[in-house]
Amino acid sequence: MPSVLAIEAESFEFPWTEEDFLCCLRQRNCIGMVAEVDDEVVGFMIYELQKSRLRVLNFAVASIFRRSKIGSAMINRLVEKLSQQRRREIILEVRETNLSAQLFFKQLGFRAFGVLRNRYEETEEDAYAMHFVMRPEQDMQSPFAPVNRISEVDAA
Repeated sequence: MPSVLAIEAESFEFPWTEEDFLCCLRQRNCIGMVAEVDDEVVGFMIYELQKSRLRVLNFAVASIFRRSKIGSAMINRLVEKLSQQRRREIILEVRETNLSAQLFFKQLGFRAFGVLRNRYEETEEDAYAMHFVMRPEQDMQSPFAPVNRISEVDAA
């Protein structure tokens, strides 16, 4: 937790507290993930399982490890959890002033689909709602893709 809190503090003007993290992670549908380099936590993500989608609640990479593919690897791991049968979408919110995050997520296939006016308590800043929607051909690349067993049977 100390490493996550340090990354959080250096990454955000209004960081989550330890209690914010613990309160979120105590919920059954919230999952935490960390990225490590040489046994050092260098990034984290908190996401929520919803019925038909995943929602990223918090995400950051330590400043000295940014632009080294760690964030992309974490998001790609999350994309791998999507499937046609269950969850097909990842959603998140990005502050309007956080251009680097907007560009990062856009590069990974996320698109803005709405503006959330006065989203934050600390400021009157807006946020962009962004989402990644899995395409059917992406699901078929998954090792967990469903198999049509009838087509495997020789009809002869």
